[in-house]
Parts: sequence; C-alpha cells; structure tokens
Amino acid sequence: MRIVISEFISLDGVVQAPGGPEEDTEGGFAHGGWTHPYFDPEVVGGAFDEALGKAEALLFGRRTWQTMAGAWPGRAGDPFADRMNAVRKYVVSRTLGESELTWNNTQLIPGDKAVAQIRELRGAGDGDLLVMGSASLARTLLSEGLVDELKLMVMPVILGGGKSVFPNDGTKLPLELVSTVTSDTGVQVCTYRRAADGA
Repeated sequence: MRIVISEFISLDGVVQAPGGPEEDTEGGFAHGGWTHPYFDPEVVGGAFDEALGKAEALLFGRRTWQTMAGAWPGRAGDPFADRMNAVRKYVVSRTLGESELTWNNTQLIPGDKAVAQIRELRGAGDGDLLVMGSASLARTLLSEGLVDELKLMVMPVILGGGKSVFPNDGTKLPLELVSTVTSDTGVQVCTYRRAADGA
C-alpha cells in the first residue's frame, strides 16, 4: 500500500484549518477557511477526486476525522460524498473509543500503536492509503519515512504561522516532482514521490 498525503498548504507551509473559521483555532490561529478564495472545482477539486478515486482506504488523525465525520454523512447523494462515506477509514487516536466511531467503515488505530500498525498496513495492502489534513499524523509519517507520495495544493497566500506537516527534527526526505498543474486561481497542484535513489 502506498501512503499518500494530500494537503492544502500556504506558501509558508501552513496547513491549519483550511476549511472554516472554527475548524482549528489552536495557538490563536485566526485564518480558518483561508483556502476558499483559491478553490476551483476543475483543478483543485479534480486533484481531490483523483486522489480519492485511487484510495483503498483513508487515514486520519483524530481532529480531522471528527471534522470529516461531522460533515460528510450529511452530504450523501453526491458522488464524492458517497465515496468518502463508503471507503474504509482508519483514525489514529489516544482518546476516541470504539463507540464513538459513528462514521461508516471506520476502524480505530490506538495512538500508542500507530506507527507499527500503519507500517503493517503499508506492507500488507494494495492501492493507496490516503491521508487528508491530519497535520500531526502526517508529520509523524514523514519523520518515520512511511510516505510514498505528497500531493500539495500550494495556495498563493502567506499565513504567518500555524500548523505544518513538515518535520523539524532534522529528517531528510529527497523527493522528485512528478507533476504540477496550475489553476486559474493561482494554485499549484504539485505531486512529489520519494526519490528513487534516496539521495
């Protein structure tokens, strides 16, 4: 299974609260919903459709899973929403209990066993295990060398601080740019894969 991370990201590397003002205000973040002026259905929406279409399963951190679980079940009838609701999902959490996994096809990965269990998933399955958002989880996966592809939707905006997916622990991960598409709103959808030579 390939682990693919898909993120809305600002020019200064921020991924926090792309969807709305109250999504994640941790650290005093005041720019929630910052992606809205740059979203376009064809290029940015198309990138998400493509990523979801290739996904055998989705992998979330707790906060992102709770946001998604609160939104997608009510949007049934739309092809993207139907796929989101039907596909297998994993959520990494130290606090969620099995009884709280109300979103269809969700399985809990205990936080203290996350890296080992995700490593097993990656080695055993086929297709893509897609991570959307989930900054802390994405950062851990990058640090552990478990990420096979990064799909970054780089928005033409600087946010001046906020959560990032990039490790700051000295980890080096050489990548190669395999495709880039630019939308009319100035978003660059860049797909990176692990460099074959690991240079």
